[in-house]
Amino acid sequence: MFARTERLLLRPSWPEDAGQLYRAIADEGIVRNLARAPWPYTKDDAAWFAGLEHSEMFPNFMLMLRTDGAPKLIGSCGLGERDGEAELGYWIARPYWGNGFAAEAAKAVVDVAKALGYRKLVSGHFTDNPASGRVLRKVGFRPLGRVENRYSVARRQEVTCALFEKMLADGDAESDGTRPVMRANREPMQMAMPRAA
Repeated sequence: MFARTERLLLRPSWPEDAGQLYRAIADEGIVRNLARAPWPYTKDDAAWFAGLEHSEMFPNFMLMLRTDGAPKLIGSCGLGERDGEAELGYWIARPYWGNGFAAEAAKAVVDVAKALGYRKLVSGHFTDNPASGRVLRKVGFRPLGRVENRYSVARRQEVTCALFEKMLADGDAESDGTRPVMRANREPMQMAMPRAA
């Protein structure tokens, strides 16, 4: 499955993405805000993640910045399963913070979730990372007014997490030009591109 936005190509990760993925995510300022990623994040972690097969119902995308040359891996966004619900998650490499890429990618993944038939998505952010809450609000998630403790693998402790949800009603179009494209098989690419976690 692939999706395209004004500035990004969202595509599955491939084993050859491991090097680019490692360079993009091996930053404690990123990993500490993710629930499942370890710190320190190693090249072996990147290779493992790049080679993962993700369920069609819980796709994960490498965010490839479209350029005049080879696309650059700048983050990841996708769906995971949490307590029986579909959960939106994302991260952006530090050099690309503050440019709207997280919201752009999240909108595309919301559209993919709708195409997959989901009626609701959940998400959250560690309360010491308010920038992530701004991204969620920008793409239409509403705060539930509740927090819970969630284990952070990188921090090796429970961290307070603010909870959000987004209802995906039939008339709730979020696409603004983003087009999810379902493909059973990976098509050959013009060049080898690394993938991110």
